[in-house]
Amino acid sequence: MAGIKFLIKICFVGTCVLVLTRNTDAQACTGSNGNVGQCINVYKCAELLVLLNKPNRSRDEREVLRKAHCGFQGSVPMVCCPPVTTTLPPPPPTTTESPSPSRSPVTSCFTPDGQEGRCVGLYSCPHLTSLLQQPTAKDVAFVQNSRCQGPDQYSVCCRSSAPTKGPVGRPTVCTLTAAPPDPRTECCGLSSSGGNRIVGGNVTAIDEYPWLVIIEYKKEDKIKLLCGGVLISGRYVLTAGHCVTGPVLAVGEPINVRLGEYDTSNNGPDCVEVEGGGEDCTTGALIVPIEKIIPHPGYNPSHALRRNDIALLRLGQMAPYSDFIRPICLPSSDLSQAPPPDLRLYTAGWGAVSTEQSSSNIKLYVSLPFRSQTECQVPYSQPRRKIALWEGQLCAGGEKGKDSCKGDSGGPLMYENGKLFEVVGIVSFGPTPCGLENIPGVYTKVYEYLPWIRSNITP
Repeated sequence: MAGIKFLIKICFVGTCVLVLTRNTDAQACTGSNGNVGQCINVYKCAELLVLLNKPNRSRDEREVLRKAHCGFQGSVPMVCCPPVTTTLPPPPPTTTESPSPSRSPVTSCFTPDGQEGRCVGLYSCPHLTSLLQQPTAKDVAFVQNSRCQGPDQYSVCCRSSAPTKGPVGRPTVCTLTAAPPDPRTECCGLSSSGGNRIVGGNVTAIDEYPWLVIIEYKKEDKIKLLCGGVLISGRYVLTAGHCVTGPVLAVGEPINVRLGEYDTSNNGPDCVEVEGGGEDCTTGALIVPIEKIIPHPGYNPSHALRRNDIALLRLGQMAPYSDFIRPICLPSSDLSQAPPPDLRLYTAGWGAVSTEQSSSNIKLYVSLPFRSQTECQVPYSQPRRKIALWEGQLCAGGEKGKDSCKGDSGGPLMYENGKLFEVVGIVSFGPTPCGLENIPGVYTKVYEYLPWIRSNITP
């Protein structure tokens, strides 16, 4: 049974393995429907991968997957795959006909390693299909993270130039572009903090979480700081949908973001004492105008479910890279599928959404326990807060006095993956007042929106 759980929790890329050939040396087996099949590597069975990737599998479909398990090839699960005659249709034939007017045009996008590409059907990207001939776990993750919103049901961001060979490392100088940086370069998610965090408190070091931003709202001649966000590239900020559309617009229009901020009560450089004496000072917050606001098209500010609560902000100029301004990495995997034991995540910011707590001038952080959707759904099934959670959301918190109310709405939920931080969630909603025991906060799960993010970022 443990093997079955491992099989079901693996993430794949739809039917991307249709491009693969079957192992002719595989042993015969009997599938769940009684038909004879082949016991092969799960990566090579398109039919079962379709079920595996179905968001809401029925009990019968789960049973089909359970009965299909027929062993392991090393650490890779094997499944009893139906005969080839039952596979899904092959790639469409090459044609010289003009595309249908109803077909979406091919769009630009960025690959997981930060290269510009085109969003095309999987069959049209030889580089990615070749990765899946004898895939490693990293190959599968790369193809999975290449998903984009394109013309085909299974579209991927295919790089325009041939991939470079050899290891990728940290460059001497990180230069930001509109594309989210390749995590292997360490030009994202690396905090420059040198251990000068205030011990025993929730105040961050002055150079900690340098990807945090504050959104400025303007109404008449007044500027108000209301929501947070997170820098994901030199040109884009990720925030919540409710921070840019709906009732928030009555407060003001989002016009600028502040980068490199620490103390909002100070207009100039911020300084703090560091261990061993002396001061560490910023150069002052950089105020950058918002060029374009891109809320997710599926977000409905008047709907109680608050799904698709995510938005992109395109900045009017390229952000610099410094100790106090740098992007965070996008998530490399879906943490909710197989979270590490006792996983703790982090959120940070300046504001508080609780009616009992005012906002902070100083950047704060808080550590929160990850909560599975099953346990998170329990408090959100109560009459006063009846909300059906879904795969586009994840939960963290539920410890008394600790919550994302210590950070801004729209700010990040962060996972420390080795020495790099990833933005796995965006602050969406939680209990009122915040910090209630056994009631986690709810965050938009960024991993589910990688195709949308990569498809909406332009050079």
